[in-house]
Amino acid sequence: MHSKALVALQLFLLLLCLASPANSCTEHEEQSLLQFLTRLSQDGGLVVSWRNGTDCCGWEGITCNREGGVAEVSLASRGLEGHISPHLAGLTGLLRVNLSHNSFSGGLPPELMYSRSIIVLDVSFSRLSGVLHEPPSSVTATRPLQVLNISSNQFGAEFPSHTWKVMQNLVVLNASNNSFTGHIPPSICLSPSLAMLDLCYNQLSGGVPAALGDCSMLRLFKVGHNKLSGTLPVELFHATSLEHLSFASNGLQGELDGTSIVKLSNLVTLDLRENRFSGKIPRSIGQLKRLEELYLGNNNMSGEVPSTLSNCTRLMVIDLKINNFSGDLGRVNFSTLQNLTHLDVLRNNFSGIVPENIYSCSNLVALRVSLNHFHGEISPRIGNLQYLSFLSLARNPFTNITKAFHVFNSFRNITILIIAENFVNEMMPQDETLDGLRNLEYIHMADSALTGHLPVWLSKLRNLKVLKLSNNRLSGPMPGWINSLHSLFYLDVSNNSFTGQIPITLMDIPMLKDNTAAYLDPGHVELPLFWRNISRQYHFLTAFPTILNLSINNFTGVIPPEIGQLKVLSELDFSSNKLYGVVPLSVCNLTKLEVLDLSNNHLSGVIPAALEILHFLSAFNISNNDLEGPVPTGGQLSTFPDSSFDGNPKLCGIMLVHRCSSTGADVVYAISAKQPSIKVIFFIGFGLFFGVGVLYDQLVLYRYFG
Repeated sequence: MHSKALVALQLFLLLLCLASPANSCTEHEEQSLLQFLTRLSQDGGLVVSWRNGTDCCGWEGITCNREGGVAEVSLASRGLEGHISPHLAGLTGLLRVNLSHNSFSGGLPPELMYSRSIIVLDVSFSRLSGVLHEPPSSVTATRPLQVLNISSNQFGAEFPSHTWKVMQNLVVLNASNNSFTGHIPPSICLSPSLAMLDLCYNQLSGGVPAALGDCSMLRLFKVGHNKLSGTLPVELFHATSLEHLSFASNGLQGELDGTSIVKLSNLVTLDLRENRFSGKIPRSIGQLKRLEELYLGNNNMSGEVPSTLSNCTRLMVIDLKINNFSGDLGRVNFSTLQNLTHLDVLRNNFSGIVPENIYSCSNLVALRVSLNHFHGEISPRIGNLQYLSFLSLARNPFTNITKAFHVFNSFRNITILIIAENFVNEMMPQDETLDGLRNLEYIHMADSALTGHLPVWLSKLRNLKVLKLSNNRLSGPMPGWINSLHSLFYLDVSNNSFTGQIPITLMDIPMLKDNTAAYLDPGHVELPLFWRNISRQYHFLTAFPTILNLSINNFTGVIPPEIGQLKVLSELDFSSNKLYGVVPLSVCNLTKLEVLDLSNNHLSGVIPAALEILHFLSAFNISNNDLEGPVPTGGQLSTFPDSSFDGNPKLCGIMLVHRCSSTGADVVYAISAKQPSIKVIFFIGFGLFFGVGVLYDQLVLYRYFG
C-alpha cells in the first residue's frame, strides 16, 4: 500500500506542476500581439486587457504553453473590425487561431496560412475578401496546418491549386459560401489525412476530378451549389471512407452506376438533388446499410422505386420529388423504415393508393405525395402519425373530404395541411364538432370547386397564418368571426361566389396591422413550400408576403376606410367585384404595398394623388371603373401602362389617349367619404363665380379639362 500511495503522490505533484501558471510571454510576443491590436479599428474592448508591460499570457483571448509561449489566440465573435495583422505569424509557438464571426476588412495574410507552427486557423464568417494567396516561392516544405476554415467570407477569384501541395497535413478544409471560381484542383488530395472537404456555395465549374478517389480518408465531401458539369467519375467511388457526399444544385448528369455506388458502404448521406441525373435508382442501393438521408429530388430520373430500398433500415429522409418516377410506391416496404421522418415524392407519376404501410412509420414528421396519380379516400390509418407536422396531398383525385377531415381531426401536431385540387365539387365540411388541428398554421384548399360556406370550425384555428381558398365555389357572406384568426396574414379567397359587404372585422386582424410578432415565431416548415411557381421555395412562413385577396367574387358596398389600418399589407386585390364609392384616401397609408388591384368594380371619384407615396408599388390596376379626373403622375404611378387605367372614360393623363387639356374650365369637386347628400359644383372661369358647394370630411380638388 505504501508504494501505491507514493506513486499516487508523484502523479499528483506532476499534475500540479502541469497546472501551474505559465511563465511570462516574451517581449517579442507581446509586441506582435500589440501590433495586431493596432491594425484594428474596433478592438471589442481588448485594449482594456491588452496593456503594454503586462504579461500577455493573462490577456483576454490568449492562452500560453508551459514555457510561456503564446499557443492560442481565440477572439471569435468579439466585434473586431479592421485588418488582420500578419504579425500574428511572428508568434513562433502559435498553434491555434480563431478569429471567426468578426467584421474584418481586406484579405487573409498568407503568413498565417503558411505559418511554420499554426495547425488550426479559423476565420469563418469574418467578411474577408480578395484572393486566397498561393504559397510564395520561398515556401517549399510541408506546412503543419491541419484545419483551415475560411467559410462564409467574400473570397473570390480562382480557387488556388498549388496551395495544397504544401498542405499535406490538412485534415479539414472548409471554403464554403464564398465566390471562388475555377475548377476543383486534383492536388487537393495530396494530403493523405484529408477527412473533410466543403466547397459548397461557390462558383466552381468544370468536372469532378477523378483524383478525388485518392482521398482515402475523406469522410465528408460537399460541393453543392456550384456550376459543375459532366458525369461522376467512377474513380470517385474509390474513396470508400465517404460518409457524406453532396453534389446538390449543379449541372451534373448521367445515370447512377449500381456497381460503383455500393463501394461507398459507409455512406450516411447521399445528396444529388437539383441536377440532371437520369435513369433508375439502382437496386444495389439496398446494400447501403448505413444510409440515413437520400436526396434525389429535382432530376430527370424515372422508373419504379426499387423494393430493395426497404433494406436501408436507417433511412430518415427520402427525397424523390420532381422526377419521373412511376408505378406503385407500395413496392417499398415502408414498415421496415421505422426511423423515417421525411418522405417527399412531390410531382412524379406514382399511381394506385398511398401505401398503407407508410402509416406504420410512426416517427414520420413530413409526408408529401402531391402532384401524382394517387386516388381513393384518405385512410384512417394516417391518424397513427401522431408526430406529423407537414401533410401535402395536393393534385391527386382523392375523394370524400368530410371523411378526410374527421381523420385529420385527430392530428395534434400538424402545422401545414395542403389538399388543393382534390375532392372536386364536394361540399366544404360544415361539422361544427371538428375541433382538432389547433396547431395548424397553413391550410391550402384551393382549386377544388368546393361548395358551401366558410365553416365555423375554421374560427378555432387561432394559430392559422396562411389561408388559401381560391378557385372554389364557396358562397355566402364573409363571416364576422374572421378577426378571431389572430395570426392570419395571408388570406386568399379569390374566384369564389362570396356576397355581401367586406366585413369591418376583417380590418381588425392583428397580423395584418402589425406583423412584428410573427418574427418571434418565423414558422419553420419541415419541407420547402412553393408559391406561384415551383422555383420559389419558402422554408419559413414569415417569408410569404402579407396578402388580402378578395378578387373575383360578388362583394358589394364601399371599400371600408378602415382598410388603412392594415399597414403591413404587400398585396391588396379587390378586383372583379361589385364595389362602389370612392377609393378611400386611407389606402395611401399602406406604404408597404407592392400590388394594388381595384379593377373591374363600380368605383367613382378621383384617383387619390397621395398614392404616389406608395414607393414599393410594382403592379397597379384600377381599370374598368367609373373614375374621373387626371391620373396623378408622381411616384410609381407614372410608370404603369395605360392598360392600368383603361375603361375609365372620364380619366385623363399623359399616359392615356385622353390627355388633359391645357385650356378649359377649372372644376372643383367636393367628395365626401361619408356619402354626402349634397354635392354642388362651382365653376371658376375668367374670374366669374357661379356657385357654392357644401363640403364634407374629405375635400379633393383637382383640375378637370374636358
